[in-house]
Amino acid sequence: MRTATKRLRLLPIGAACAALTMVIAGPQASAASLKTTQPHPHPHATKSSAVKSASGVGNRADAVGGPPGDPDGGLDDPSAADQEYFAERSAPGVVAPGAYDAAWFQAQLLPHVGPAWKEVTTKPYNSDDPRYRDYDSNSSGGSGNVTGRITGLAADTSGHVYAGAANGGVWRSSTGGGNWTQISEGLPAQSTGDLELDGAGRLWYGTGEANTASDTFTGAGVFVLSNPQWGQFSVFNRVGGKELESTSIRKIRFIGDTVYAATTRGLYSHSATNLWGPWKLEYAPNPDFLPGGSQAADPHAPYKNIVNDVTADASGKLVAAIGWRSGDTYNGFYTKSGNTWAKITTSLGDLPVDPVHIGAVTFSHSADNSMFYAINEDPTQISNPKTSLDGVYSSTAGPFGPWKKIADSTSLENSGSAETGATYNPGVQSWYNQFLQIDPADPKHVYLGLEEVYESHDAGATWNTVGPYWNFTYACWSIDPTKQTGDCSPTTHSDQHAVAIGTANGKPFVVVGNDGGVYKRPVAGVLDANGHAADWQSLNDGTIRTLQYYSVGVGADPSGKGVAVSGGLQDNGQSILRSSDTVMGSNFGGDGGQTLVDAKNGCNIAEEYTNLNIWVTNDCGQNVSTDPSTSTEYNAAPNDGVNGTARFIAPFSADIKNPDMWVAGGQHVAVQTKGYAVRTTADWTDIYDFGAGNYASAVASSGGKIYAAWCGAGCNTVGFTRGIAVGNSDGTGWHQLNLPADGSVLPNRYLSSIAIDPNDANHVYVTVSGFSRFWTEGPGAGVGHVYESRDGGTTWKDLSANLPDIPADSVVITDHGGLAVSTDLGVFYRGAHDRTWSVLGQHLPTTATLQLKQGPDGYL
Repeated sequence: MRTATKRLRLLPIGAACAALTMVIAGPQASAASLKTTQPHPHPHATKSSAVKSASGVGNRADAVGGPPGDPDGGLDDPSAADQEYFAERSAPGVVAPGAYDAAWFQAQLLPHVGPAWKEVTTKPYNSDDPRYRDYDSNSSGGSGNVTGRITGLAADTSGHVYAGAANGGVWRSSTGGGNWTQISEGLPAQSTGDLELDGAGRLWYGTGEANTASDTFTGAGVFVLSNPQWGQFSVFNRVGGKELESTSIRKIRFIGDTVYAATTRGLYSHSATNLWGPWKLEYAPNPDFLPGGSQAADPHAPYKNIVNDVTADASGKLVAAIGWRSGDTYNGFYTKSGNTWAKITTSLGDLPVDPVHIGAVTFSHSADNSMFYAINEDPTQISNPKTSLDGVYSSTAGPFGPWKKIADSTSLENSGSAETGATYNPGVQSWYNQFLQIDPADPKHVYLGLEEVYESHDAGATWNTVGPYWNFTYACWSIDPTKQTGDCSPTTHSDQHAVAIGTANGKPFVVVGNDGGVYKRPVAGVLDANGHAADWQSLNDGTIRTLQYYSVGVGADPSGKGVAVSGGLQDNGQSILRSSDTVMGSNFGGDGGQTLVDAKNGCNIAEEYTNLNIWVTNDCGQNVSTDPSTSTEYNAAPNDGVNGTARFIAPFSADIKNPDMWVAGGQHVAVQTKGYAVRTTADWTDIYDFGAGNYASAVASSGGKIYAAWCGAGCNTVGFTRGIAVGNSDGTGWHQLNLPADGSVLPNRYLSSIAIDPNDANHVYVTVSGFSRFWTEGPGAGVGHVYESRDGGTTWKDLSANLPDIPADSVVITDHGGLAVSTDLGVFYRGAHDRTWSVLGQHLPTTATLQLKQGPDGYL
């Protein structure tokens, strides 16, 4: 086996990940999250579609899109990226349980080659960095240091806090927050659905995030750590067998001596005292759609058995909230009588029983069971640009009610919210953002998480927005670079997912988890004059590394010292780390998609907001201004970026022979030849049309010859198609390659990347996402993940050999003709004269690695 010829460098990418350089980017460490995100336009920008001015400077566009079968597809679907992520890995059908585990164990058997990875992004990431206060940055919004999406939290009474990332595993702090240590690296899945401490002090880790899509980041089951204050999770900590593999877990609940898992494939139960034996499927409303069922191959199967939460009355009688966020006939509240489950159809008071109005639900109850609380999202309002929140409810008589409505979007808007516009009001993303936490010492003291954090001390009679979305809309805010967020109190990041109450040094505290990481304040907190918390503390000190990179770019630092590293992040904008920085800064807000950086000047940066909405800067975005006319960040999107006719994270790249010629892919293939001097949509030319509903998934160009992979039917599993078009940058010679849907030439799965041999434009490599036909119930799934053509795509050869059967995300041709391939399990290498694959390097986190690039310093 030849050794890799490039030096390796690790940059966080995705979850606990880092953008790597060999360079890597990982999502929502991936990967992710898709989620899309709530776009974060500048405070002076409107929350409408991007409007390009004559100067080419426009407002950041809101994300648009929805999952298969999801009618919401409108304003700001924060799950768009995650839905894409899921569809890429499941098309053309449904992935059976065990696929990920099988690949993980296969990877453990492979040899390692090359040196160890070195992480680059070890510095804290300051979203309020005063150097980057351009009109189109979100710096000064008030969220301070951030990291990636946190979807699970637990805390004990001795200062230990446990944080679970959407795709970064579990992290422990022994100091009440901060100085974090990763404790789940030995597991095959690093995506958190829920994290709970039981009465014995054991930490339960439900893998597979279920916040957004039905299977956004699937997991490997439930794991229990009996000594969480000092121990590490291992594969031997799994509860049960493979019953919960390749699913996602929304909630873990303890009821008596039984633990329940609310999953995307039904409600499961297990003894909490005897951890041996399989999980029991308690109830699935549509069992024919489960793996192995008669309708398992139906593209809507992932959405047919979603259980959101479960609770019980004092006698142990169960109530389960079941249903898909966008509505389905099976949606409703269910209870069990004997061995039979049935919908509750009798009145629950104010809480709806009509399935039409029951969507994503979260329950919580007080320590003494005297108070129950619930959040309900209304599927009929999921396209409402104001809110999809039905309401927040309380019951003093248990989960069977009667329930009383104690909050809705209007009352929360009037509690000091930052979401007070004509659209985008509290609960607009209540199908994505939900948490409830009751103070163990006071049943009337409750915390509510939607996009913002709310607090009530009187069981919901009155509320305060203690963690507003941001501070831009308040009179206390200013862009003053000498202050974090003007005269406002610091706030949390937006989009809330997890909450816990713990104690350190005898003082109770509350921690919240959101798209920006972990934040903490005292339970007996202080409010400022605006009714907002005056005492939030970011716990994202740079030691909890869960940033979710979609992409990475590297260029020589204009200072003449080292390199500048940029990366696009899920809901945390664009990060930039220059050679002498002590913190990473954020020069673009919102979501950061694909990234292109000038190898000769790392301050020439092109970044995709979402959906091919490309922005360019030539000074690293280092500017302080509230005036759009003085912005040094330019909106230079191609037509598809203006129209939104592109994937949420859409491909664009520079020609490997002519870096001033860029190729972008949406519904069309577009080119521009001004490099980083591009300024307006008019600089782009559409040269090929894939047709309505078909969008580019990968593009590459060499000397003007372009390969563009695409996926059809909106790139969803429903009616999935794919192909590759080839042509020239001048618009001539375009044609579709012959790729039958039966998978006989290339698998009928998502084509994730293309690499062209710089010495021969007819010599090309393609990576394929998803899993082989052994695991995928869909037509033409085929086998293999890396293919080679030496004749411009006429014929293809499968190079996969012993490469684990795991989604492949990116491929790089090394200097001596070897291949480095990033996958959902890390990076693998095949020498130019080898036929088999090895794991590339040492110490890379077990997480999805979405992108590899080579930097100008020779590192990958």
